Amino acid sequence: MKLKTRLIIAFFVITLVPFALFGVAFWGFSQYQIRLVERSFGIQVDLDDFSDTMQLIGRATQDTFEVMKKQASENPERFLEKGYLDQINEKLSGKYSWLLVRLDGELYYVGSAEEHEADAQKMLSELPAFRSFSSASDGGSYIGKNIQSFVKQLDIEQEGGREESVFIVSAVSKIASHTKMLAQDFVLSAIVILIFTGALLTVWIYSGISKPLKTLSEATHKIKNEDFDFEIEADGTDELSELCRDFEEMRKRLKEQAEEKETFDRQSKELISNISHDLKTPITAVKGYVEGIMDGVADTPEKMDRYIRTIYIKANDMDRLINELTFYSKIDTNRIPYHFNKINVADYFDDCAEEVGLELRERNIEFSYINLVDKDTVIIADAEQMKRVVNNIISNSVKYMDKPKGNVQIRVKDAGDFIQVEIEDNGKGISNKELTSIFERFYRTDASRNSAQGGSGIGLSIVKKIIEDHGGRIWANSKVGQGTTMSFVIRKYQVQVD
Repeated sequence: MKLKTRLIIAFFVITLVPFALFGVAFWGFSQYQIRLVERSFGIQVDLDDFSDTMQLIGRATQDTFEVMKKQASENPERFLEKGYLDQINEKLSGKYSWLLVRLDGELYYVGSAEEHEADAQKMLSELPAFRSFSSASDGGSYIGKNIQSFVKQLDIEQEGGREESVFIVSAVSKIASHTKMLAQDFVLSAIVILIFTGALLTVWIYSGISKPLKTLSEATHKIKNEDFDFEIEADGTDELSELCRDFEEMRKRLKEQAEEKETFDRQSKELISNISHDLKTPITAVKGYVEGIMDGVADTPEKMDRYIRTIYIKANDMDRLINELTFYSKIDTNRIPYHFNKINVADYFDDCAEEVGLELRERNIEFSYINLVDKDTVIIADAEQMKRVVNNIISNSVKYMDKPKGNVQIRVKDAGDFIQVEIEDNGKGISNKELTSIFERFYRTDASRNSAQGGSGIGLSIVKKIIEDHGGRIWANSKVGQGTTMSFVIRKYQVQVD
């Protein structure tokens, strides 16, 4: 789940869920308090009754008060009997109320006297007067100050004109405690709900980001230590999972770059070793022939000519190796200097064949050249780089020639919109397994590794690079023990006719 979605859900949860839970909690606690009040006062109440405490208290004692009114009308003298008054007080005691009787302005009876005597003395002066117009017998009166009681008053005129007032005194604090408890329970539940909801959402959001962050932290630490041999797994669709997948792609690329660098360093060392070996061989030969000339070994014009030609060939070999190394550095930085011009295919390859043939014959290798294209066929190419292509292929053929009588043939053919150049030799050949790899940089066949000829292993990779930069393609066909044919194609230049 996306982090944005999580935050939106969290917003609605923190906004709506607490209200719903508050409603449930308030309903539950109010029902509990209602049942508690009903059991304590023996009346049916609802939540609205808690808003009017006095009315609730009045209802709690109303039944007893009605009985008292009836008795007063039938037999008022009974309210002078302490035993009867005790009975009434007993009924009221279960409803947090008690009975007080005033007779001719004096306290006549105090229910549960030990408990309420002090309150009765304080209350005496605050009680409504006999048949006071401010006294609502049915509704009752509230006495504040330190007493905080609700009283219902029943006035009875006894014989002889004696004035008797019977009061049902109810402690307001008792019923108010239920309302207070309900409020406290609701506040407490609100706090718990908010904490619980906030903690739950925090854990939910944190669990969605902690694992990928931990994974990324560990991955960063490993990459810092150049350890790329691990894998970051991320199956989610959220932003952090996408970040993990991007990080995994970066790790793969860094690993590939590290492996390429390691391979490049190894191949560079191998290149230096191969070039050193390849340079040492012609240098040794040149020194030998020069010493022969200096010592007078070449004492005939024929020997002198042969020595000088050999020195010339070896010098060309060294020059080719040095040029190859220089050109390799240009390939590596992608800075090959090309000078494209129109080249007549027949004239160019005729000259190229003449030059190559001379050198091959010096090495006692038979050379043949066939040109099957029209004399006016033109290509767009860099003459110098195309010559490098031909020389590198033929140099490779000569290097791995294992026949007493070597043979190299160049064929230039017409291939529709292209010209096709084939360079065939009768060397040791290349196995099918290795044929697909010969154009890779630094690649050398198994036979070449044990060969005294050495070889840098970059010649054919240079050839492939040049041909592809000319918009062409190169490939090879070979049979082990019979020879190899290198083929490449270059598109013809065609004049656009309007």
